[in-house]
Amino acid sequence: MTTNAFDEAKAESFAGKMLDVMNYGMLGVLSSIGHQVGLFDVMSGLSPSTSEQIARASSLNERYVREWLAAMVTGGIVEYDPSAGTYALPPEHAQSLTRSAGAGNVAAFCQYIPMAAEVEQKVIDSFRNGGGVPYSAYTRFQQVMAEDSATVHDAALIEGILPIVPGLIERLQAGIEAADVGCGSGHAINLMAKAFPNSKFTGYDFSDEGIAAARAEAARLGLSNAHFEVRDAAGLDERDKYDFITAFDAIHDQAKPAQVLKNIAGALKPDGVFLMVDIAASSNLHENLEHPLAPMLYTVSVMHCMTVSLAYGGEGLGTMWGEQKARQYLADAGFTKVDVQQVEGDDFNSYYIATKR
Repeated sequence: MTTNAFDEAKAESFAGKMLDVMNYGMLGVLSSIGHQVGLFDVMSGLSPSTSEQIARASSLNERYVREWLAAMVTGGIVEYDPSAGTYALPPEHAQSLTRSAGAGNVAAFCQYIPMAAEVEQKVIDSFRNGGGVPYSAYTRFQQVMAEDSATVHDAALIEGILPIVPGLIERLQAGIEAADVGCGSGHAINLMAKAFPNSKFTGYDFSDEGIAAARAEAARLGLSNAHFEVRDAAGLDERDKYDFITAFDAIHDQAKPAQVLKNIAGALKPDGVFLMVDIAASSNLHENLEHPLAPMLYTVSVMHCMTVSLAYGGEGLGTMWGEQKARQYLADAGFTKVDVQQVEGDDFNSYYIATKR
């Protein structure tokens, strides 16, 4: 009988990795706070400043700002001059931490960490007893998702994303019927409705909060061609109505994704186009080993996407259901042609252009 020798160097290396996980996880929480209260944005416009000056410029409590700065300094995010007692956010760091970075603002994505922690005990209960955590348990989900998607859509939806569908811009300009399934706060619909006034747009979502926000934004923009309905996509029963349907990172969250896709196929006219945007990944774990965001995305799946689906007796596809499975689901729903593309500036997603003929 032989036993493997204990590798002390491996053990020490792994212990160091776990310390990094703990340190950077906590820094992620404070980065989320820094984003929400505007500290990164304020510091990016300041010369090296004291904690009092930064707090004053941010209209925040100095004691909290000072302790936050200490974590940022020891974490290598903010630079500190002990002789002058000043703090500075290097422009090279600000590029990944401020709202001006757009989709490159990692601090904004850090909001998913405390959002996940908020339901930790409920997820633990699901580990032990099955089931899942319902959508209603996530108090900031609509707000965080709206900010996340708006960053991408404001920058690229009209000029970068929609043009990947052949002939779509011309059809939208002429006037067609379009819909967005799982529209959330409706920002994508409102952007399209504003850009293409001859077309009519309908957004569907089962969140009362999301639809209320969508309608409010449409009213502010004075849009008469944007309509929103509170509806579960699994019950969508339109037939041959729409020329164009979108679903932005929404299908993998569904309790019944196969049924939703069949409903979308049925709601499309014979020559209609479905643009499904979803996480860029493989359906096979071993093919995601080098994915730079795989640990985060699998965690988001456990803490939100998978568990929410399971809470409603769903399939629990999970965030990383991947291209192979997505293609199969689309084929089973009746889409005979599927083209998968990437869009510059959006490293998270793949863009599936699906038609029924």
